Amino acid sequence: MSNPKGSGRHNPEPRPKPATPRPKPATPRVPTAGDILAAAQAAAQAAQNAAGQAFDSAQVTASTAFDTAVRLPPASIQLAAQLPDLIENLTVAVERLNSTIDRLDRTLALAEPAFVAYDKLLTRLESLTALGEEVFARLDKLPGVSLLGRLAGTREKSDEKR
Repeated sequence: MSNPKGSGRHNPEPRPKPATPRPKPATPRVPTAGDILAAAQAAAQAAQNAAGQAFDSAQVTASTAFDTAVRLPPASIQLAAQLPDLIENLTVAVERLNSTIDRLDRTLALAEPAFVAYDKLLTRLESLTALGEEVFARLDKLPGVSLLGRLAGTREKSDEKR
């Protein structure tokens, strides 16, 4: 297909990248809802992996115990006889863990809008607090304000807290 305006367009030259990376902000980073959700999902995955490894380990232990049951003393045979029940209990525990992880995942997905709103509110509150501290710092520099504060009784209370 041809362009009716002609081929007057050309690709601009790419901008050179800055030689030095940007400095990181001095304030600590507040985790976002996505960060919290990703951390929860990673924790859920790690828990599932650990439960799977424990289940595999229990199966290997049970099969090894069964193979060597002939050479074991009677107390060991009793322990080996209890292994199927232990494995069944472990299976139930893993299923409960999986359902709990699923519930947590659904709950975090429902709570994500609240986390986003909280992040927005938190940054506004931080800026408002910084502004209030700046106002008080500038007021303290005015002549006579410290005397006025002592007369009003507010300066003594704030000095005691420090």
